[in-house]
Amino acid sequence: MEIAATWMRGGTSKCWVFEVEDIEKTQLTPDELLPRIYGSPDHRQLDGVGGATSTTSKAVLVSQDRSGDVDVIYTFAQVGIDEFKVDWGSNCGNCSTTAGLYAVENGWVELADGVTHVRTYNTNSDQVIVQRVPTPGGKLPQVLDAMIPGTVYPGYEVGLGFIEPAGKTTGRLLPTGHAREKVDIAGTTYPVTMVDAGAPTVILPADALGLHELPYAQWRTAVHPILDELDQIRRAGAVAMGLASTREQAQRAVPKLGIAGPARDAECDLEVLMLSMGRPHPAMPVTGSVAMTMAAFTGGTLPTGLIDPRILPGTLRLRTPAGVLNTFLDDADGEMLVGTNRTARTLASARLHLPQARADSSANSRTEGPQSCVLPA
Repeated sequence: MEIAATWMRGGTSKCWVFEVEDIEKTQLTPDELLPRIYGSPDHRQLDGVGGATSTTSKAVLVSQDRSGDVDVIYTFAQVGIDEFKVDWGSNCGNCSTTAGLYAVENGWVELADGVTHVRTYNTNSDQVIVQRVPTPGGKLPQVLDAMIPGTVYPGYEVGLGFIEPAGKTTGRLLPTGHAREKVDIAGTTYPVTMVDAGAPTVILPADALGLHELPYAQWRTAVHPILDELDQIRRAGAVAMGLASTREQAQRAVPKLGIAGPARDAECDLEVLMLSMGRPHPAMPVTGSVAMTMAAFTGGTLPTGLIDPRILPGTLRLRTPAGVLNTFLDDADGEMLVGTNRTARTLASARLHLPQARADSSANSRTEGPQSCVLPA
């Protein structure tokens, strides 16, 4: 038995993309099919097409939506390596980009002159994500030149856009009604911007903490002595935004706190350090990037005053501990999209041969996936 599949890199992950119709033809469930094709259980995945790491043992199941609401329905699958198991519990942002590019490359959407917007529905998260793919002249670029940190070769740029993210928690982009506020902590006053986009977030300028005098690479270490103080600022923001009655009642994870400083070279527009659960984040949470981008493109906020006004509107380049992250604010048919740019490219088109079933690959040894979503009727 064999099945058609496309091998693709999405962001900093790699996956095989399968059409749902092709899986149905095998008369096997994805829980039965995927581990066998990937060569699991085996830490080498020697007898299959899996990459033997969590970032390369992934799959995306796609189908074209003909109802008109979205263009593509897709489900992300994390295929077990040492287990005959498939995890359907969450989406993968990196692999999501393959669904958009697959639709463009296979003629599932009409290509626009400039940028094509692909409306994708992810069944894992029950979320519509609008993907932006540059198509100058109504075609994919002939030369792939988009790069992101963590990849060796360029790919097509694919932006993942969240629809109208402002005010999802508090009802307003600026929960206090002001673009700038001040909070007092132990007799010291700190200027802040509070936004609700992606997630409620308190943003501090780096110079208020003395970080502007240090190289960016030292920020994560430099904030450790003042983490308690930063958490008090975050908790004061929770009260100001109406998320808690007192600082003590503020949740541990909400609101988030971010530190922003002006760019000191031409590679970025803003230097950013986010805190997560009271500790410096090693990269940049997606929700934090949405909040920082919305704040930067909102007049009167602290981030707006830190960036070059000539970049408005457009993409924003955020320096993070993991490298420079590109985000964007866009309009798609009257809907505001805020998100981040990744890259994707097709590696190979193949027909994969299914090995003989293992004697111990019984129903008891596998996890049943959300079949109503993965294989829609």
